[in-house]
Order: sequence, then C-alpha cells, then structure tokens
Amino acid sequence: MNPLNFPFSDLIAGYVTAWNAEAEVFDLRTSDGRDFEVKLGANVYAELVRNLGEAFQDATPHLRSMLAPGRFLHVYGVFYPEEGGVKFEGKHIVFHGRTGEEYLFEKPDWWIKQIDQLGAFYVKAQFGDEPIDYRKYRTKLSLAGVKTAEFRQETDTISRLVYGFATAYMLTGRDVYLEGAEKGTEYLREHMRFYDVDEGIVYWYHGIDVAGDSEEKIFASEFGDDYHAIPAYEQIYALAGPVQTYRITGDPQIYQDAEMTYTLFQKFFKDHENGGYFSHVDPITLDPRSESLGQNRAKKNWNSIGDHAPAYLINLVLATGEKRFEDFLVETAETIEARFQDYANSPFVQEKFFEDWSPDTGWGWQQNRGVIGHNLKIAWNLMRIQSLRANPKYVAFAERIAALMPAAGGDMQRGGWYDVVERLVAPGEKFHRFAWHDRKAWWQQEQGILAYLILAGMLGKPEYLRLARESSAFYNAFFLDHEDGAIYFNVLANGTPYLLGNERFKGSHSMSGYHSFELCYLATVYGNLLIHKKPLTLYFKPKPHGFKDRILRVAPDILPPGSVRIAECFVDDKPHADFDADACAVTLPESDADVRVRVTIAPVA
Repeated sequence: MNPLNFPFSDLIAGYVTAWNAEAEVFDLRTSDGRDFEVKLGANVYAELVRNLGEAFQDATPHLRSMLAPGRFLHVYGVFYPEEGGVKFEGKHIVFHGRTGEEYLFEKPDWWIKQIDQLGAFYVKAQFGDEPIDYRKYRTKLSLAGVKTAEFRQETDTISRLVYGFATAYMLTGRDVYLEGAEKGTEYLREHMRFYDVDEGIVYWYHGIDVAGDSEEKIFASEFGDDYHAIPAYEQIYALAGPVQTYRITGDPQIYQDAEMTYTLFQKFFKDHENGGYFSHVDPITLDPRSESLGQNRAKKNWNSIGDHAPAYLINLVLATGEKRFEDFLVETAETIEARFQDYANSPFVQEKFFEDWSPDTGWGWQQNRGVIGHNLKIAWNLMRIQSLRANPKYVAFAERIAALMPAAGGDMQRGGWYDVVERLVAPGEKFHRFAWHDRKAWWQQEQGILAYLILAGMLGKPEYLRLARESSAFYNAFFLDHEDGAIYFNVLANGTPYLLGNERFKGSHSMSGYHSFELCYLATVYGNLLIHKKPLTLYFKPKPHGFKDRILRVAPDILPPGSVRIAECFVDDKPHADFDADACAVTLPESDADVRVRVTIAPVA
C-alpha cells in the first residue's frame, strides 16, 4: 500500500561521516543515527547561516572542501526512488560555521545582534519614524510589518512587546527600547488596568478598540477558547512586559500593580482546597466554578499554573528577592512535579485537569494531545527553579523530558520541534499522530533551545549541548526573515516559511515581541555564562527612590549559586565600586534623577 515511487523534495539535518570527491557523494548521519548518501546535484549551492541584518554569504565556491567528517549541516534536495534503492541529490546546503567545530550562532554577540534587529523591526512597524505613541499600536502586523485596518489593541500583545523592548534594552543599552518599554507600561496602566479598591486587587482588560480619540474597553476575553471569561494566562502575560521593565527601572508603580495582580491570583484563581490555580474565572463574580464558564468551569491547566514562572514570576524574584514570590515560584514547580507527570501512559505530560486533578482529555481543541513546547518549557523552568531551591525531583523530571522529547516530539530527520501531537500511539502505529499538521512554530523552537542550553550549562552532558546546537541551527537557518525582518510564525517541516492565514503575520493575538526576544536574551545568558564561559554586559536605568534600600539586583537569570559574579560596574559611565559581586547586587548612589548602570557579569571559573 502507498508505495513511495515518485520523486519528492525534503530536508535532511546531520553530520558528515565521509566525502567521496571523485563521485561527488557524501555520507550524512542524522541525530538519531540513520545514514544517508547525498549526491551533489546539478546547480547545487551552499551558504553560511546568517543573522538578521546580514547579507547572503555564498559558500558554494568552498562547498566541496567544507564537507569534512564531523561537520553538522542542513541539506535540501530531491529523493529519487529508482532501481537499486532511493537516491538523494542535494540542491541547497546550509553550513553553520566556517569550520567543522564552529557554530556561528555561538558567537558571544550573535543573539545580541539578533535582538537589536528585532527591536528595530517592531519600533518601525508600530511607530514608524515618529515619536513612540501607543495610540498607534495595533495587534495585527503583516509579514512586512505593516498594520492592518483592525483597531483592536490587546493587552497581552502590548505587554509582550513591552517585554521585548525592555529585554532588548538590557542587552544593547539603546535608549529607544527603554522608551518603548516605559511608554508601553504606562499605556497599559492607564488604559488596560482595573483597580478594585474594595478587594485590593488589579486585573487587566482583554483589550480596547481605538477609533480616533475614543476607545471602547473589552473586559472579558474575546478569544475563542476563553470567550466571555477572564483566563489566567491573560492576567499572567499582562505582567510580562511591566515586570521586565521593573527589573530595569525599579518603578514603584509597576511593583504595586504586580503585587495586586499577585493578590488577584491568590484570592480568586487559587484552589485553596485541592491546590493549583484555576484556568478561568467569571468576569462578574470572579468565581472559577460559575456555570457561565462552560467548558472552562472549574478547570486547571499548564497555563494557569506553569506560565507564571517564565512570564513574570522569575523576573519578579530576580528584581526583588522577596521570599513570598520565591515561595510562589517553588509552589508552581511542586505542583507541576506532583500533578503533570503521566509516564505510565504517555511520553507527554498531562496538562489539562478537572478541579480534583483528574485528567481532562475532552477539552476543546486539545482533547488528549500533547503540546511539545509545554513539555520542553517545563524542563527549562524546573532547571531555573532548581538553582533557587535545589530539589533532585526537579532535575529528574527535567532530564526525563529531555530524554523523551527528541523521539516523541522532535524532528530527527530535519531538525526542530513539532507543534501538537496525540499523546497516545494507537495500536499498529509507530508515530504519534499530528493533531493538524507537521509545521513548526517559532515559540516551540525557543523552548527546545533554552531547555537543552540550560541543561547543558548546568549538567555538562554532551548530548544536551548537541541537541541545543541542533535546535539553534534549525531556528537560525529557517525562522529568520531576511527579506522583511523579524521571525516567521511557522515553517513547514522542511523549513519553508508557512505564510497563510494568521500564521503569515508578524503581529497577532499569538505573536508579538516576547518569545523571540526572550530566546535572544536567555540564549546569550546560558551560552555565554554557563557553557562558553564568556562575560556578559547588561544595562539598567533605575529611578530615584525606586528599588528598596537602593539595591539593584543584576543577576541575569536564576543561575546555579556561585556560577557568576559582577566583574565591573559603571554608573553614568563612571566606575562604581559599591556592589556585592557574588550576590550580583549594586548599591545605587543617592540621586534625584534616573541613573544609567552598566554591569559586566562574568562566569566564575
């Protein structure tokens, strides 16, 4: 049945094992140990992987000399089923370094240059050449960064863009990005925030519709899965941008908003009887058990529990050092470790639950399906929390995910990570079936890269570094839009950009300046400080009377204790010696104005 007896094109990722110059054939071994023979086809061409903002780098003249054993590459070509077996002719080769040992994306400034290009794209797309004004912000941006005619401004997408600008400032020190972060934070506070004086809480509108000088507030979510409810993840991501900005400025108003949104979670989303946090509450009563919630009544999920950590909570811990936020962070890890594992049944975690923690395998689009990125995200964040409060259970869980995901959710033929698959394999089947397609989303590539980078940096196992490199290679080869700028939403399994429907946009309900910026920042942190032992420079601009006791905490992420320290510090470009190097804490000078702080964080030998 279904014989593959026709030519078709596809991609192979692997390591060169042999090169036959006379026959113009090389052998390639995939990440999972399968061997291919690749014939150089007619008109074959090669290039070096390039960063955003860089020109095409033609490697065709050096192609044959670069096919040395051990080199990792991507080759796109054509399979020809013929007598004697299936032949493969390569048409396009992507090399990831000039030598077999080099990976260009491991240069200390690779991701810094990339985040600068991303920041410039979104400043231009949203505000043009005029002063930054968030009245002009629009949720949807075309492939080229052009605004659509829709007037909807969604709270979460603004917050995610604010996160991107704040993070770009931390890595580059460019004032335009901090201006974008601060103005965006202020816009969110003035237009999207509701302060409930009686309850002492803050919650955030889904968004507003802007028309001229008027605006209409949209209270409950109008996204299909969450219609007429307040979903936890929207409240979570409303804090992402402001809290990252708080790390830079210490703005006490941001702290107050974060504290009162934290109170919202504890009062109305937390299940005080069974533990965990509900996924939705009624917009009028704030009751998670209201009948009006329909399929979301009294439910819990990955987003309502695990997403606190990366979206804002780790950054709030880094900025404040407060024990109650640390305790909340550890609580999320303990809940995930205790409730999400389901390895007797599936290589994927269980991530949808009823109130009593019994699995919900009938909800909406997810049914009994696994989101590959959520599994990888758990591994990544458990390793971060492990550095805060060590627990061997966190490492064991993270390593189990790391061992299972390549075969269950990764593409060992081409590289990269798939989207959503069935959690169970049906009788007679070998592969987990795709829920819809075999495309690959940009945000899931981020989770794979960061998961294996932090595992490699903390545990030092070669297979983790190998998988981090392979994941980074696929992302940098195929997700960077060298024509219009920024990052593609989705690519096909073979790396070709997928540009239909909502997935052709650079701004949408799902895509803004978050995952791609976060990847640049943390790939720099983990790669430079933990793996390659290179210093890293970060920028801050604290407000007067902002941070408590004038203590600016500059740790780039939650890293293993004793792994990094401050090497030098400058305040307003003058050397500043009042800092605790090992605690990564700077005592700020007395000042009535904002001060510019530049610190170099160095790995401890």
